[in-house]
Amino acid sequence: MRALQLQRLEGPEGLTLVEVPEPDAADAVLIDVVAAGVSFPDLLLTRGQYQMKPPVPFVPGVEVAGVVRSAPASATVKPGDRVMAFSFGLGGFAEVAAISPDMVFRIPARWSFEAAAGVVMNYHTAHFALHRRGRLKAGETVLVHGAAGGVGTASVQVARGAGARVLAVVSDERKAEVARKAGAHEALLSSGDWLSQVKEKTGGLGANVVVDPVGGDIFDKSLKALAPEGRLLVVGFAGGRIPEVAVNRLLLRNIDVVGVAWGGFLLHEPSVTATIAKDLEAMADQGILEPVVGSVFPLEQGAQALRELESRRATGKVVLRMRPG
Repeated sequence: MRALQLQRLEGPEGLTLVEVPEPDAADAVLIDVVAAGVSFPDLLLTRGQYQMKPPVPFVPGVEVAGVVRSAPASATVKPGDRVMAFSFGLGGFAEVAAISPDMVFRIPARWSFEAAAGVVMNYHTAHFALHRRGRLKAGETVLVHGAAGGVGTASVQVARGAGARVLAVVSDERKAEVARKAGAHEALLSSGDWLSQVKEKTGGLGANVVVDPVGGDIFDKSLKALAPEGRLLVVGFAGGRIPEVAVNRLLLRNIDVVGVAWGGFLLHEPSVTATIAKDLEAMADQGILEPVVGSVFPLEQGAQALRELESRRATGKVVLRMRPG
């Protein structure tokens, strides 16, 4: 099968299109991959900057959508099913993937393979962040940074599904339109005085929950954007700098800084997957969840797809297309 293999820790340029053996199904679901999601962790992996550091060469990619070729008797899917899946063992940038049955889910009929390719990681992360870690309640205000990206658009929609008011922060008007189409009630520009606008739009209180996959200066300002007993959810550091906080700010303002590591949490409590999946399925059936697809590249242009993430040009979910589906 064809696969994009990272042969050198030199960023996207270290990827090479190769022929490799198909994975062994064993007790896994074997999927003929139609599309694969491209994520920020994939970019970090190509530079050896992610917490997981597999030896080179390896095939990156953790998100796929495709058709089940075979499945163990214990699986809830069967051959021929259209599925979306998440792989802890990487290998998603390939034409065939073998994935644990508990991380494989049927695709809603109206979603394309491209739409489904980025759902599991982004939407499960958003749900885990907002509900499990953020304790979101209906009627609260949620501020989402990077709201035009994959995690951002997912967070916007999951927050709306919980009955929250959603304010999006993005870098330009093109991304503001993407965030509004995803469901944000209002979009603010990070280049402007978004902090004052948040205060103004919340009657001076601030946001109850902030979703921050960016870090850096955004994190620093977000602490000031929180309402009393607000929760700042640390999802990632796409902005580069890992911020620090003077804890007296937390004490004096009665606010929380909350870590969000969905994948790591599953190692301790895997049962949360089924609970989240059931809730997301219900929201999808109601039309609340509509994955936002950005650029779609053929497999051989995987390096270009990663560079689009790196340059912060991407909106929605960047996807690799393996074959017609």
